Amino acid sequence: MNYNRIMLLVMLGLMSFFMQSCSEDTETPLTTDSFSPTQLQRGGGQNGGDQNNDGPRGDNDNRQSSIANLDNSIAVQWSNLFLELDRYSLGMRPNATARAIAYINLAAYETAIPGMQGFQSNSRAIPGLRISDNNRRGAVDWQVALNACYADVLDHFLLNMPDAQRAKIETLESSLETELSEDINERTIEDSKSWGASVAAQIIEFSQTDQAAEEQILEPQPLSYEPPTGDGYWTYSAEQERALFPYWESVRTFVISPQQTTTVPPMAYSEDPSSEYFQQMQEVYESNNQAREEDGESLWIAEFWSDDVENLMFSPPARQISIASQLISDQDLNLEESLHLLLKLGFSLNDAAVSTWKYKYEYMVMRPNVFIHEFIDPSYQTNLYRLIPWPNPTFPGYPSGHSAFASAAAGVFINFFGPEANFTDRSHEGRTEFRGQPRTFDTFEDMAKENGYSRVPLGVHINIDCTEGLRLGYEISNAINNYDVRRQGA
Repeated sequence: MNYNRIMLLVMLGLMSFFMQSCSEDTETPLTTDSFSPTQLQRGGGQNGGDQNNDGPRGDNDNRQSSIANLDNSIAVQWSNLFLELDRYSLGMRPNATARAIAYINLAAYETAIPGMQGFQSNSRAIPGLRISDNNRRGAVDWQVALNACYADVLDHFLLNMPDAQRAKIETLESSLETELSEDINERTIEDSKSWGASVAAQIIEFSQTDQAAEEQILEPQPLSYEPPTGDGYWTYSAEQERALFPYWESVRTFVISPQQTTTVPPMAYSEDPSSEYFQQMQEVYESNNQAREEDGESLWIAEFWSDDVENLMFSPPARQISIASQLISDQDLNLEESLHLLLKLGFSLNDAAVSTWKYKYEYMVMRPNVFIHEFIDPSYQTNLYRLIPWPNPTFPGYPSGHSAFASAAAGVFINFFGPEANFTDRSHEGRTEFRGQPRTFDTFEDMAKENGYSRVPLGVHINIDCTEGLRLGYEISNAINNYDVRRQGA
């Protein structure tokens, strides 16, 4: 055998080796950090799928190159189902609902992050959060993956629903899967569903490491808690009014902890009719009664923003998801923008609940009806009372949770869309059990302010509760807005 022939055989052997190695490498799943935008094809998956043009399309038809090229419908449809189901999820509002919103939208965002070219995973910033991509194999259609993820996290985080309501999760999942799977090969469908389910499972597992929250959502009104006593302190008068989520300050936050927020102590309690405290109680008494007697805009505002009543309305934090869903549709955001907005809104609502409840049980400010019954009018009833079996929310008043949720959301909306809203809130359009006709706002600040101070004519908060809730919510939204998930230079 001559020298040239020997060299030829060696070269052929080396070529065979390298070709085999490259073939094996294509089977290795991509990590988020190694994901290349040039590999985004149909639904943003990596190379794979059916290469036969006569068969079902895989990821090689190049119709949807990234999440940014997809419309918002998958996020809007699942957000709207969340709103429908939240209405019937008992024992969650408002704190467990705010928490659920955060984890649901974190799961959706992390499912889509490999296809979001300008963004990065939250695992870089949230202690204990690690998303393994071992189950992302082959092509991934992001909408199919999100559909599977949303179904699993809604089913987990929404509690105590009637079976007929819970069945709507499977119905929507099946309907969307049929719609989204058209012209996609079976392997891509299964790979996409597997990825979405994997992320959902990992987020659920991460949520369960927050033992403080896991225990409290099972017993939101713990019998072990007895409120401290003192002049002007909140207390309960019946078992169903026991303290709701009194230990919530120990629950996980995502961006800003209650130790990092600031607080303005409430004014001193006073029974002196000339004192500011007494005058604020008098204001509630007069506003509540006047709203009911006039049956006009003040009562409309009070009931429009109430969102207190299980089985009748969705919860106060969920109201902000309703607003976000409307804004996503009105502004025609793409899927990437929608997931980013919902992620930040979820973090803001969750963190607002934790800090607000810390200060509620630190200051223990009483609800107006107790004071009014003793010092102004023993026959007084709140405008909320006709909608629920007792006159008040079952926790202290200062700061107002409604107000904090309103501004925690408004701050995110302002950062995302600018201060001008030109927005009509149609959250309760068509409802006749209460005054839910749409209301229009020029700015997000005006909308949050009306939401906050609606609690005065409803009869359940004094003015200082609302003022401090709005201040605290904006402080939290500022922290959320400074939390950046964009890639450097994106």
